[in-house]
Amino acid sequence: MTYVPARRSDGTIQHVRIKQPWPKDRLFRILSIDGGGIRGVFPAAYLAEMERRFLDGRSIVTCFDMVAGTSTGGIIALALAHGMSAHEALQIYVNRGTRIFPDLSGWRKWRRLLRWISRPKHDQSALRDELLSIFGDKVLDDATTRLVVPSFEGRHGEPFLYKTPHHPDYQKDRHQRFAHVALHTSAAPSYYPAVDNDGFFMFDGGIWANNPVMNALVDVLSCYDVPRENIRILSLGTGDSEFTLGEGVRSGGVRHWAFLRAFEAAARAQCKNALGQAYLLVGKNNVLRIDPPESSNPIEMDDVPRALAELPAIARSLSEASGHNVATMFLVDPADMFVRCP
Repeated sequence: MTYVPARRSDGTIQHVRIKQPWPKDRLFRILSIDGGGIRGVFPAAYLAEMERRFLDGRSIVTCFDMVAGTSTGGIIALALAHGMSAHEALQIYVNRGTRIFPDLSGWRKWRRLLRWISRPKHDQSALRDELLSIFGDKVLDDATTRLVVPSFEGRHGEPFLYKTPHHPDYQKDRHQRFAHVALHTSAAPSYYPAVDNDGFFMFDGGIWANNPVMNALVDVLSCYDVPRENIRILSLGTGDSEFTLGEGVRSGGVRHWAFLRAFEAAARAQCKNALGQAYLLVGKNNVLRIDPPESSNPIEMDDVPRALAELPAIARSLSEASGHNVATMFLVDPADMFVRCP
């Protein structure tokens, strides 16, 4: 008989969380990183530029009180909380990208595309092995900063948030391994199969929270006695395609609203809605969004050669334009040491 775990939501604490104290007039700084496959090269490269220009190479995570990340953004968030610098996180993509997303040619490329109709496009074991090599046996209880990492549980069809024990109510995830959380948040549908996690079926958090900015912000407002106007958010995207709906799509029908187009619309809307909500809650001047320009020829989620060729240069360009603003808002002083709740 197959074991079916209870819904995680069945154990949700019913009472309002008791807010933890926060130093008066001290800012709470959030780093939020979107999903996007190999396009995670951009946020990693951008943060690495900030480290080089303003922090003498020190890890940028020391300037933030919480890091949230979905999918590839979740991998970067976990890498930073693991003690790595953004430069070191960038090397994950540079050195391991082609092993995670092999670039095939000729008949092998066409065979993979044909198999993709009914099977995942990529071998998940390659990603799993790389994540285990990076993170080893470390668990969320070992994190050097507060983390919020979305995933999606498919058996019960529910959002699933991994969190460090930064509040007394957060005890469920403290022994979850970094590598497993990274694998769960990045199991993109059609690219990888779901990951079995003790009877739960874990999928990419981008299904419902490709931009995790509101997951982090709501958590801070729920857990800490900090005024909304004292919250600062750096939100990093991974690049969008130009998006318009033609006459055929407006008319409706399955032929026009194929899965990929519908998913693209949903992910785009979720991202912009999350940003809009964050602007309303803390003020638009307290949220800084950095994202590559929209493109009519976007980089595919698994196009490693193009991502490595183009995105670091875009990151350098945007860091020159926005770097001093980022430094003023986020990098003036280090964050207080993260202390786990017992």
